[in-house]
Amino acid sequence: MSAQALTLLAGGAAAGLLAGTATCTAAQGGLLIGLAGDRRGRDPALVGWFLAGRLASHTAAGALLGLLGSAVSLPPQARAVLLVAAGVTVVVFAVRLIRRGRASCEDHAAGTDPADGSEARAEHSACSDPAACATGRTHAPGREPAAGHEHATGDEPMAAREHATHGKPAARPAVISRWRAPLLGAATILVPCGVTLGMEMVAISSGSPLAGAAVMAGFVAGTAPAFALLGYVLRRISRTRLARAAGVVALAAGLWTAGSGISLGGWLGAPAPAEARPQGPAPTSVTVWATRDGYRPAMVDLRANTEVVVVFEVLDRGCTDTVVIDGRDVALPATVRLPPHPPGTLRYVCGMGMYAGFINFS
Repeated sequence: MSAQALTLLAGGAAAGLLAGTATCTAAQGGLLIGLAGDRRGRDPALVGWFLAGRLASHTAAGALLGLLGSAVSLPPQARAVLLVAAGVTVVVFAVRLIRRGRASCEDHAAGTDPADGSEARAEHSACSDPAACATGRTHAPGREPAAGHEHATGDEPMAAREHATHGKPAARPAVISRWRAPLLGAATILVPCGVTLGMEMVAISSGSPLAGAAVMAGFVAGTAPAFALLGYVLRRISRTRLARAAGVVALAAGLWTAGSGISLGGWLGAPAPAEARPQGPAPTSVTVWATRDGYRPAMVDLRANTEVVVVFEVLDRGCTDTVVIDGRDVALPATVRLPPHPPGTLRYVCGMGMYAGFINFS
């Protein structure tokens, strides 16, 4: 591996660990909800496969960006659509988790999940056995049901099994496909956070598929501890009474992700903030500072019908490190030259659609 690739690998890991942990887990961590709640809910291998899929997709994307440049990067409008789709997906996962948590609470209230580890816990243990579930046997291993209390088994007719469940077919526990975890991990490349976009810019500027793959692989490695911890926590609580609370948090995250996509696409026009206008002709250049809370000043004035310059400086690292302005992504700090614009307002946003700024041409 070349010195350039090694340097970018280390730089990507540092960026992921120091800057990407919060933003990426906020933007992409909701997809981990899709791994919660099957009968193998505490299997740590699923989180590992999620991280492996994430590493594979980001490394491949870095190699393509280093080889082909910006020709293979997604335009802002396409990213906006994918953010909305990801938000809707997380909402669906969250609703399922909330409903599962409610069912768990009802079972506990009915005495089917006592804390003293008696009969019901043994029944749950038996039901987690694929052979027991296949035959419908839910009593404790090695124990036969008492007379008059036989459970329906797979050898009995379907009518008897429906009668045992009040006329409804017996529900089978959901099983997560072996491909879901790596596919969900790979899908995170389609909903990049602001720091991910910055790493993609680095991969493009490297001009080498090896260097591009190295910076993206290092970035994923740097964010892996946060994703592993989040996945562990989500999957541990998915079968407890805390599942409903986790589902509510995931629901809010999904709505926030979808809202970010709508903001990035500019499909719900937000009014520009009212600020005092300077007297006299508007300037042809201005400096805007990118902070972790947005862009300052949020509204600037520039002269209409002439080429202008916006100098973006970075005060705090975070989502605002990448800005979408005039239909293109720009990694900050940078000097952006804009062609002549007629009188009116131009809106720009960070790479995730979270923070916006406005340029008033007059």
